[in-house]
Amino acid sequence: MSKQTIFVATPLEAEHVERIRASDPQRLEVLYEPDLLPPTRYIADHKGASFTRTDEQERRWQQCLGRATILWDFPPLRESGTSDMRFARHVRWIQGTSTGVGQAVRQHGLQESDILITTARGAHAGPLAEFVFMALLLHFRGLRYLDAEQRARRWTRYCCDEMAGKTLVVIGAGDLARGVARVGRALDMRLIAVTRTPAKARAHRDLFDEVRSTQHLHVALGQAHAIVVTVPHTPETERMIDAAAFAAMRPGCAFVNIGRGQVVDEAALIDNLRSGRVAFAALDVAMVEPLPADSPLWSMPNVLISPHSASTVAGENARITDIFCDNLRCYLEGRHGDMKNILDKKLMY
Repeated sequence: MSKQTIFVATPLEAEHVERIRASDPQRLEVLYEPDLLPPTRYIADHKGASFTRTDEQERRWQQCLGRATILWDFPPLRESGTSDMRFARHVRWIQGTSTGVGQAVRQHGLQESDILITTARGAHAGPLAEFVFMALLLHFRGLRYLDAEQRARRWTRYCCDEMAGKTLVVIGAGDLARGVARVGRALDMRLIAVTRTPAKARAHRDLFDEVRSTQHLHVALGQAHAIVVTVPHTPETERMIDAAAFAAMRPGCAFVNIGRGQVVDEAALIDNLRSGRVAFAALDVAMVEPLPADSPLWSMPNVLISPHSASTVAGENARITDIFCDNLRCYLEGRHGDMKNILDKKLMY
């Protein structure tokens, strides 16, 4: 294979760029122009703060896209919603920095292209599982109650609940579900996964007590003490958790969404939080992001809001770089079938 040119299209720490460059310096050219990328607001910020390039920077940006055969991440969409992939005429492969990149593929108009897309699946399962159980332990073990009691300097003994023996229903059975199931298993919970492909072979199948079809979603929801949404946003999953799904849930259940906001009917969720059928919700995603200031979710005492940051930890880009470097070796050797996390553009995951 001839020499490949990688353009780093979203913010990435220099140490990781050097790892990519060192993976095969004879066959790789890495274009890394930090001044063309938006300033970061935190570690592993792939979007960056609001940023406008000068005319000279815009010229270099388009030149880099035009030279690239491989992209680290999708170039950010313009404010108008247009994609800069029109400048990336020679790109044959994009390594995404997210697990759920299906909507990005659609937004950039790449559904019918022959560009190879790989995701960051595997980089986020651990941090997201930690968020899930931080939230569930907060709820079941009464952390907010304890916090209020401590502020009041009040020593009054009480009784709370436990996680052991509870049924946890995970919507999805992929990598994020695997991460959740590992911790749930350690806490002696009963694990049920709900997926469109229950018969599919999975290395982590034994983590679940049951794997059920989405046709039996409502039956599973009725058994759940806690529910975790892990699926991406696709036409099949849009508003999958609707008013009927909430009506099927066990009264007083806990609900966590680490998938995508569009999977849940947000108005129905709010109604069920108000009625108490859903006793608690932890939401890392929302229908509209940022969550609008007038959303009732902000002020509900039984809701925990995370600004789509539950997967963002200091080691995130190191893990994604590991995936990219492994994939680079396969790509350069022509072993495309051995690459990790190849996106199915029709299924959008």
